[in-house]
Amino acid sequence: MQVTKLEHATLRVAEGDDILIIDPGSFTAPLTDLDGVVAVVITHEHADHVTDEHLAHIAQAAPSAPIFAPEGVARTMDGHPIRVVRPGDTVTAGAFTLSFFGGTHEIIHTSLPIVDNVGVLVNDRLCYPGDSYALPDGADIDLLAAPTAAPWLRLGDTMDFILDAKPRRAFGTHDAPLVPGALAMHRARMRWATEQNGGTFHDLDPGDALEL
Repeated sequence: MQVTKLEHATLRVAEGDDILIIDPGSFTAPLTDLDGVVAVVITHEHADHVTDEHLAHIAQAAPSAPIFAPEGVARTMDGHPIRVVRPGDTVTAGAFTLSFFGGTHEIIHTSLPIVDNVGVLVNDRLCYPGDSYALPDGADIDLLAAPTAAPWLRLGDTMDFILDAKPRRAFGTHDAPLVPGALAMHRARMRWATEQNGGTFHDLDPGDALEL
């Protein structure tokens, strides 16, 4: 399985000829090479994780690919055939088994509503929590996609999240708000947290990939 980090929080996962797209949002460049897309996962409704333009583009290239997302996305993206998933659900699409966990977005501020958020465990190997610090129960995490910077995020909390997850490997997502110097600082702290349990942290820039 190959995991490619795209801009901000978007991931492209390939297993053989099958492709899974996760969270194509507003900070992500138009997607290319969509032949083979068998599913799309949207963790929550915020624009940096999903846009109508990205979904329309994917639907044109792969019209039969299901879009799995929580109920909040189905309400806000009602022009697309969303298949609603909830924590505890497991679905299959092509070569992918997708197990969903979590349930809510981390609190940004009390003045803002809390929205649905589902994390996804892909083929029992890649763990992506969306905008949360949730983890799947009992999972032995091979690769963790850990959030790096956000209005709801404190770096120390991300470090604790990685320490709790104990992944064999990790990399940072959700990093568009950071300038290069700040990104390097965040990555250094996240690397430290990963290494405390014997894991390896990878500095992935948009377009970089890992083989699992």
